[in-house]
Amino acid sequence: MEINTQKLFCSALIKFFAGVILVGLLLFPAAGSFAFWQAWLFMGVLFIPMFVAGLILMKKNPSLLRKRLNAKEEQMEQKEVVLFSGLMFLASFVVAGLNFRFAWIVLPAWVTIVGTVFFLIAYVLYAEVLRENEYLSRTIEVQEGQKVVDTGLYGIVRHPMYMATIFLFLSMPIILGSIVSFLIMLLYIPIIAKRIRNEEKVLEEGLDGYKLYKEKVKYRIIPFVW
Repeated sequence: MEINTQKLFCSALIKFFAGVILVGLLLFPAAGSFAFWQAWLFMGVLFIPMFVAGLILMKKNPSLLRKRLNAKEEQMEQKEVVLFSGLMFLASFVVAGLNFRFAWIVLPAWVTIVGTVFFLIAYVLYAEVLRENEYLSRTIEVQEGQKVVDTGLYGIVRHPMYMATIFLFLSMPIILGSIVSFLIMLLYIPIIAKRIRNEEKVLEEGLDGYKLYKEKVKYRIIPFVW
């Protein structure tokens, strides 16, 4: 299908800036101050690489960018996953802002730095997954002409994208300096487990060779664990 690159670029920009505004509105009003330095750091390490990656995809693989921008799930089970994930992020970010305002639990600055390092490492892993798998849609589906990818990170775990996002999401509240937000973000683990079960069912039914791939690569997201 031919891609209207101008329309795609505009759509990507709108969603990018909407994301920046939304995260800012969740963090700073709850914090009651723009002096929430961890929030500025978090938004920097989140959105600057995202913007650069978007430009690269726009030039190198606009088809993949279009897939990544499409977040509309068709299955009710996955709509519930998206809803619960959104509520989790909303609660986590607002609580992080409140933690800064009321100083519930104040973590030392080095904890934020460690969280930032883990976040950036996870970002690199995420970028590698995007490079390896051109079929990486945000929605659960089997695409026309799709093939099983079993090389690179996909030769280690079946869902390296979810492995990367677990590290990404659990690093976020650490960057923001909130242990309570970290506990909230742990809900992502059962949420993503539910999504993986449904995704593997869809892939087994619709993607040739996926059952053999499951036999070859035993672990879903954590080598030797799960």
